Amino acid sequence: MQELQPLVSIVTPSFNQAQYLEITLQSVIKQDYPHMEYIVMDGGSTDGSVDILRMYDAQITYWKSESDQGQADAINQGLRMAKGEIVAWINSDDAYMPGAVSEAVKALEQFSQAGMVYGDGIMVGSELEVLDEHTYHQLDLVDLLAFEVLLQPAVFMRKRVLEEVGYLDPTYDLILDHELWVRIASQYPIKHVSSFWALERTHPQAKTIALAERFVQEAERLIVTAEASPLLASIVAENQHRITAGLGVFAARRLIDAKKHREALRRITAAIFQHPSTVARYWYKWVQAAFSSIGLDPLFMWYRKTRRKLVYSSTRIELD
Repeated sequence: MQELQPLVSIVTPSFNQAQYLEITLQSVIKQDYPHMEYIVMDGGSTDGSVDILRMYDAQITYWKSESDQGQADAINQGLRMAKGEIVAWINSDDAYMPGAVSEAVKALEQFSQAGMVYGDGIMVGSELEVLDEHTYHQLDLVDLLAFEVLLQPAVFMRKRVLEEVGYLDPTYDLILDHELWVRIASQYPIKHVSSFWALERTHPQAKTIALAERFVQEAERLIVTAEASPLLASIVAENQHRITAGLGVFAARRLIDAKKHREALRRITAAIFQHPSTVARYWYKWVQAAFSSIGLDPLFMWYRKTRRKLVYSSTRIELD
């Protein structure tokens, strides 16, 4: 029976993430889907990661630890090596929820035209404490161009589609996943499944926090590229106000992370005049930018911490 099921290939890029790596490995290895291969591309870690990989050698299909040209290169190497009909990657500080792979396979079998499927996700802290839940709706190409951003580890793709649209673009460092989703959605339907598939961990060393301002530069470049693309130019032009507003909201969110509160307020306020309904869904980010721009960021952070405590009651995810 196993041979009749599609092979799923999971790739993990890793570099000096020993603190989190074992949980990632276990979340893949303990999936209940029986026909998987697991590829780990370590960039030459010196923090004990290699010792952890040796511990799981028998349960990992292939792994190596040597220098590479960055995250995109490591992921692309693994994806090109993958033999599965279905592929995905999960970073070494994130984790799958139990049953995620089985549900993704079922969805791709059910929606035969879909190029990729995506589930919901949970944002957690360094100790797997719940910070936020990310539940999505059915998105399309315009939604992605307007920077409705998916939780990366909750995405699974068909290998043939990936080969057709091309692998990760190594000229992107921070939104390389989103840029790929745009290319897939430009040629294939994408399908949402309302189920929690993955955890994305946020911590001070995570790129989302450490390099927040650079996200904006890459997002702006993506739209400039789309405007010049024969495949996307007309779509961008037809939806210019919404896409511009979405870019403004995305930029504001990242600029808030970078503590550039006045610039964030300027960007999200301008977005209101472009497409009010896009900004309405993120009204609280306007409030945060406004409060923080006049020195009240500690008050907003206290509110967010208190809200999370009330909503999630210090819940910690248990993956066993």
